[in-house]
This record gives sequence, C-alpha cells and structure tokens, in this order.
Amino acid sequence: MKVKICGITNLEDALHAVACGADALGFVFYDKSPRYISPKDAKKIIEKLPPFVERVGLFVNVDTQHINSVCKNTGISRTQIHFEVDEAFLDEITVPTLVVIRAKEAQDVQKFSKHYRLVDAYVESYGGEGKRLNLDFFDGVDCSKLILAGGLTAENLKEAKKYGFYALDVSSGVESSKGKKDPMKVKQFISNAKSI
Repeated sequence: MKVKICGITNLEDALHAVACGADALGFVFYDKSPRYISPKDAKKIIEKLPPFVERVGLFVNVDTQHINSVCKNTGISRTQIHFEVDEAFLDEITVPTLVVIRAKEAQDVQKFSKHYRLVDAYVESYGGEGKRLNLDFFDGVDCSKLILAGGLTAENLKEAKKYGFYALDVSSGVESSKGKKDPMKVKQFISNAKSI
C-alpha cells in the first residue's frame, strides 16, 4: 500500500516521513489552509529530499498558468487538483495530475474513472478537516486507481483493507497541531498501511 503524507510545512517532518517509508509528500499551495506553504519554502524542502519521492502540489481555484509556473519553479512532480475541473483543464497542466473527488454520494467515486484519483469526504472547505468518508461508497467498485483520504488514522486503516485502494492519503490524522506532524503517529500510520 502506498502512502502520501500531506500538509508538509517543514523539512524535519518531510525527512521523517520519507525515512518511515512515505511514497509521496503533499504541499498545500492554498493560502486559506492552516497547512499552507509558499512555493519558495516548498522548493527549499524539495531540494533536500532524496530521489524517488513523489512531490505533490495541492491547488485550489487557480488557473493552469499559475499551476505550471509553481510546479516548474519548485520541483513539484504531480499536481493535486482540489476543485471542479474538466478534462481540457487537466490537459493543460504540464506535470501528471491527481484529481480530487469530494464525495457526497456513492456515484461520485466513479468520476474521472480513467484517471488515478483521490477521494475525500465532502466538506465546505478544501481538505484537512479529518472527516471520515463512508466506505460503503466503495462496495463493488474497482479501487485500484483510487487513493483514499479523509479521517484516516493508524487505528482505522483495517476497515479500508478489503477495498484494494491504490494508496492512502493522510494529513490531520498524523498531526500534533495543524501543519506540524507527530513523529510517532506518522511512523505508526505508515507501518500499519504498509502491512495492509
């Protein structure tokens, strides 16, 4: 099981997550988020990461020109698009994309079914609320291209095991405070996820 630790705001948390086995790190370029990081600060962290770690930039309500500029200048390897877009918008982004589906009902998880996509619980804000997603939404669904997010902790991962998700994404579930990771929670989450 692959794991993405999202909401990285400092080098210490980034390197610890990688040392614990994280496959990807998420950087939130949404200035209304308590986990916001400036492209300049994200670049400083990304430059010190070891190779083969996916560097994911989360964007909300910005145009593709802005997204492409940030990716080019920071070393972001994949974008996480956390707002309503269409295929034409995705085609304009110069790095691989990950569409976020904020699921209100079961049929939402089928959107963008040709793509790898991240499914999160619907909340008015854009992520990081720790709201659990109804796992019944995934009954009978091919989850091999789905990344599960929303309310995950080291303690509740077993419930997701039977669905065969491609990866798990966590932010608030491994924090000591907003924007600061708890080293033991990160280690335990990744360990539990990798044993699924």
